[in-house]
Amino acid sequence: MIAVMDHGKKNVLGIEVTAIDYAGAVEKILATARTGQPLSVSALAVHGVMTGVLDSRQRFRLNHLDMIVPDGQPVRWALNWLHGTGLADRVYGPTLTLEVCRAAAGEGLPIYLYGSRHEVLEKLARNLTDRFPGLVVAGMEPSRFRCLSEREDQEVDAAIGKSGARLVFVGLGCPRQEVWVYEHRDRLSMPLLAVGAAFDFHAGTLPQAPPSWQRWGLEWLFRLLREPKRLWRRYLFLNPLYLTLLFLQWSRLWVPEPKRSSPPEPLRYG
Repeated sequence: MIAVMDHGKKNVLGIEVTAIDYAGAVEKILATARTGQPLSVSALAVHGVMTGVLDSRQRFRLNHLDMIVPDGQPVRWALNWLHGTGLADRVYGPTLTLEVCRAAAGEGLPIYLYGSRHEVLEKLARNLTDRFPGLVVAGMEPSRFRCLSEREDQEVDAAIGKSGARLVFVGLGCPRQEVWVYEHRDRLSMPLLAVGAAFDFHAGTLPQAPPSWQRWGLEWLFRLLREPKRLWRRYLFLNPLYLTLLFLQWSRLWVPEPKRSSPPEPLRYG
């Protein structure tokens, strides 16, 4: 029997991150998929955490998700440093995607793919079903890269519901996918997993950082070197701020309060 580590939600800069391992995360996701219960999940690295730190409305959304797993090594380090959780590994969104697909294939639980572009979804579905022969992709719908009308948003829910899917992978990019998962959680009785770049990685349209870079928490540098014009502001501003705030929380010079947030208006990203 595989040992499961789950220490519950812990405060990291005011964002409630679940100190959990792969086995614990997959167990929770599959349990709700089997019984048709809602579950909102996101895999967050530093950038995702900081979207909540800097925006009280996004902080409200994130802290009302059922589970935020530590996607980035610096987020895992924060859980261990601040709360002594002893996590030996992060819960990387792309790897979590594969582990959930493996388990879903074994139990005959169909999945749905929502977000990204049509050509990415086709490659992703083909690669996943090749890798896990028992996996059923009940449906897929690309992003429209805009906010949807209320009617369009309801049509998305209806399509997912009619597909027979038992869980949904969402690849709209951070923070849009977290907004979607938050807004749809109580409208779809199944796990909703915001996994971001996992779509492109497993479709083969975007390269992943080498494993050694991943172990040392240097994925951000790999991505920055590939897309400097688009990402330099994100990483050169947010990473030092994250470390500074982490030190302030650790030293108790600042005590972030997760409940200090503002309820947001619906955005209906799609």
